[in-house]
This record gives sequence, C-alpha cells and structure tokens, in this order.
Amino acid sequence: MKKRILSAILALTMLIPIGFLNISAEEPFTIDAKSGILMEASTGKVLFEQNADEALPPASVTKIMTLLLVMEAVDNGTLKLTDMIRTSTNASSMGGSQIYLKEGEELSAEDMIKSVVISSANDAAVALAEHVAGSEEAFVKKMNEKAAELGMKNTVFENTNGLDDTAQNHVSSARDIALMSAELIKHKKVLEYSSIWMDSIRDGAFGLTNTNRLIRFYKGANGLKTGSTSKAGFCISATAERDGMTLIAVVMGSPTRDIRNAEATKMLDWGFANYGLYSCEAENMGKIKVLGGTLESCEISHSGFNIIVPAADKGKIELVSELPETVTAPIKSGDKIGKLHVMNGETEIGTIDIICNFDVEKISFFGVLGQMFRYFCLIR
Repeated sequence: MKKRILSAILALTMLIPIGFLNISAEEPFTIDAKSGILMEASTGKVLFEQNADEALPPASVTKIMTLLLVMEAVDNGTLKLTDMIRTSTNASSMGGSQIYLKEGEELSAEDMIKSVVISSANDAAVALAEHVAGSEEAFVKKMNEKAAELGMKNTVFENTNGLDDTAQNHVSSARDIALMSAELIKHKKVLEYSSIWMDSIRDGAFGLTNTNRLIRFYKGANGLKTGSTSKAGFCISATAERDGMTLIAVVMGSPTRDIRNAEATKMLDWGFANYGLYSCEAENMGKIKVLGGTLESCEISHSGFNIIVPAADKGKIELVSELPETVTAPIKSGDKIGKLHVMNGETEIGTIDIICNFDVEKISFFGVLGQMFRYFCLIR
C-alpha cells in the first residue's frame, strides 16, 4: 500500500509545470524572452536579470511612463480626476487597443486613466498627454526628461502609447522598465486601478477587461502593464506583493502571451520563495550627553530602511548600535554621530546613520559662568 502511494505521488510530481516549481536561490535559470529582470520595488534590489540592458521595443509598456507623468500631475494639483478631457482629432485617430473615442467626446480624467491602465487604450493615453502638456510632442519631451531623471539609460520615447509601426527608435530595456514601474507604483491610486479585473466607462455602456491576466490568477498580483506588437513581441511589467515585499517582474520579447505570463510567474515565484523584506521604521533612540554645549543632551534617531535578505534569514536579523558615550558641541541637526549595523549572524549586511535631531550650540564663557552660578544657588 505504501509503495502504491509513493508511486502516485511521484507520478503527480512529474505532471507539475516547471513554472510552478520553486527554484533554489543558487540555481540559475533562464526565461523564454529576449530580456527580463526581477526587482524588489522599495530597495531597487535586482534578484534576477537576463540581458536586462538591451534596448528593445516596449510596446504598450510605454504607458507606464505616460501614467507616471499623469499621476504626478494629479498629485501636484494640475490635473483633477474629475476634470473632463476633450478628445482631439489626433487622439481619436489612434489604432490598436482603444476605447473608440470620438473627436470632441469628453470623459473624466479618471475614466481615461482607468482605460489606459486596465484596457491599454491608446486613444485615451494620447488624450491625457495632450491635456497635461498641451500636445503629444510636448508630453513625449517630458517623458524623455523623466527617463533621464530616473537613470533610464537605454530608453528613448517617441510617443505616449508604444505603437511602433512608424516609430524609428522607440525603445527601452527591462531594467529601465523596472525603474519606472517602481516609481509609478509609489502612486498608490494606480494600483487601485491596475488590480481591477473588470470595470466599465460611459455609464456602464463600455466594458473594460484587464489585459494583465496575472491580476486574476496570481496570488498577490496588483499590476501593472502589458504590451505586444509584431516588433516587440509580448511584454509585461508585472507587480505582486506578499508579506510586505513588492516584486517587479519585467519580460520583453516573449514569443506568445501565455509564455510571457508563465515567465513572469516563474520569476515572481522564485523571488517570493527565496527572498524576504526586512523593514525597520524610523525611530527616536533617546538622548546622548553633550559636552560644552548650551544643552546637556541631544535627541538622536535613525531613518527607516528596507533590506532584502534570504527568506530563511528574515527572522535572524539583528540591529547593533555603535555610539560614543558623549558628543562635543557645536552640533548641527542631521550631524552623523553613530551607526546602526544591520547584522545577519556575524555578517554585516548594511549600516544606517544615527543622527542628531536638533542644533546644540557651543556654550560661551558667560554661559559657563551662568551655569556655575545656577549650580551654586542650587546647592545652597
């Protein structure tokens, strides 16, 4: 009987798709795509990469940058979600994925954004760009400026939506896409939209279905953007969150949609199985004695931080402070006076500065006399 059970288990194991098996952190693997990368969002730590810096057509993954600039406009108040956006002739002429905007048709900024995020609408992307920057050309200029600001070294944008039939050099890389994806998801409203499976606009008359199937079928998936053209193949920037850790899996130039999704799943599975995020909040650490200052002590603190560690070591992390017993005035707010060592057993995996929270001036001669006078008055 035991032999039969064991044989059945072995047979079932052989049927499990490779994409769902955990791959050990030491075992290299490849993905069926021209390039790819797996990055942790909050730290920028790269966990896996394959040809991640080759400049390739990104298709509609381009819209991550379009959405980033739109969400920045929302956050700075120059665009409100309730603003009505009028469709230009140019916007209404877009092909590919669209919501079939008519020239002169008006939709709210929120409905336009949802249409771009969920259904990858090319016409809505252009309408938003024209509204924010005055013209698509002006918006594309801002896209390239933002790419340079983010350190995206292998990216050139020629349009807002990724259509590449007439584009000459509209390219990006897996690493660059991960960088702009990490920046976009800082705007949490986008994740509200990108995690929607089905929605509608025009008072329910037009349905939106998410082009990212991982939203429905992958645990923790919450975004972000798919794309495909004959030049680009099948691309995706897929985000997922588990146990406080957000991973970004970028796949470029995969041969089919299903392979693209499977390869993104494989990277995410591997990342979640082998790594964890250790987080420490910013903290006040009490006071340190000050010598020769107008105050006898100064409050000290350290900033918050995140560090990626092997999953098995997440519970082993310790913080060890290195501080002098006293500091000497003058001290300026933000002065570094010690370090917090992040230890994984005997191995240091990071350090955080311990700083003073406010200024302490050096005491003057007359200040010393005043302190002495007060001291003698007290002992009497």
